[in-house]
Amino acid sequence: MKRSGPVVTLLAGLLLGLFMLSMNSTTGTKSASTSYAEESPEAATASPTPTRTTASPSPPPSRTQIPDAKYAGRTTDDSASVAVTLRDGKAIAYFCDGRAKESWLKGDVEDDGTMKLTGKHGAELNGTLKEGKRISGTVDIDGGQYAFTADKAKKPSGLYRATATVRGAKVDGGWIVLPDGRQVGILTRDGEPAPAPRIDPETGAVTIDGQQLTARPVTP
Repeated sequence: MKRSGPVVTLLAGLLLGLFMLSMNSTTGTKSASTSYAEESPEAATASPTPTRTTASPSPPPSRTQIPDAKYAGRTTDDSASVAVTLRDGKAIAYFCDGRAKESWLKGDVEDDGTMKLTGKHGAELNGTLKEGKRISGTVDIDGGQYAFTADKAKKPSGLYRATATVRGAKVDGGWIVLPDGRQVGILTRDGEPAPAPRIDPETGAVTIDGQQLTARPVTP
């Protein structure tokens, strides 16, 4: 009976060893399976998911800047004058025969220098700025069409206007000072047009019915 102790101990050690061997065998199989999966050809040759890129929109083209300037000239038949002032891509024009026919017109100037200006009673100016030196085109007014050319003007040439109330009458005067110094203008008193008196081209001073006014350069 005294020798049973070592035998029991030996059997217990043997059972523990078999248990540990079984655990190592199971662990080794799982590791091998995992390693095979990581090194499988399908996993190694799988194509990466493509990344979709979105192209940035192109910036809009910059607007061509039309230079600020003033132009003055005559109609082809020499019956009237036309003046145009350009500023910040806009235009204002004045057609005047110096007696009774006149029209103020305004509108935009396109990047290519073309313009379509409109005024009261269906008046219309169609013109083109050429090389920044002159504007050529036509004015349609009162059923007639007038071709014109207006050259680039330097001060004091250009377009002037004065409005006021003089002796109870509303007056509105428009003047075109041509490059050669000639002046063409109409002064309207309470809606009645008449030839305008001369202005001082250096100061714009003008006397109307005994009252001194100042005609100022016109811009859009």
